[in-house]
Amino acid sequence: MAATDLSMHLLRQRELMELMLFKLEELEMLVTTGRTRWVRHATAEVERVIAAIGAGTIARDTVFVEVAEEWGAGDVSTLRDLVAAAPTEAWREVMQSHLDAMTQLADEIAQKRSAVDQLLRTALRVTQETIAGWGEPTGEYAAAGSHRSTPASRLLDVQV
Repeated sequence: MAATDLSMHLLRQRELMELMLFKLEELEMLVTTGRTRWVRHATAEVERVIAAIGAGTIARDTVFVEVAEEWGAGDVSTLRDLVAAAPTEAWREVMQSHLDAMTQLADEIAQKRSAVDQLLRTALRVTQETIAGWGEPTGEYAAAGSHRSTPASRLLDVQV
C-alpha cells in the first residue's frame, strides 16, 4: 500500500530532521566552546544532512501523489491536506503525527540555525576586529584603571 510507503518516507525525513537538529547543536557547542578547529567538519556534516533530505524528497513526493490519488484526494499539495483527506481515522492519526513531529522539528531547526548563525557572525566579527588590531600598540593600564600608552607596552610593569 502506498500509504505505508509514504509513512516510511515521512519517518525517514523525520529522522533526518532530528539528525539535522543534532548536527546544529553540535556546531553550536563547538563554536561556544571555542573548538573552532572542528567547525569546518561540523558544517560539512550539516551540508550532508541537507543533501540527504533533498535526495529523499523526490521519492517521497512521488509516493505522496500516489497516496493522494488512492485516497481520492485529487490535487492535494500539502501533508495537512492529505491528513484531511485520509480515508480512516487510523491513517489520519498516523499522518497527523508525522505532520506534528515534522512541524515541531522544523521550528526547532529554524531556532537553532538562527542561534548558530548569530554565534558564527559574532565569532567572525571578533576575529576581524582582532586581526585589524594586530600591530597596534595596546598600551598599559595605570593602577587607577586609566589607560596610558607607552612606546613599548609590557606585560609586567617594571617601574614600581
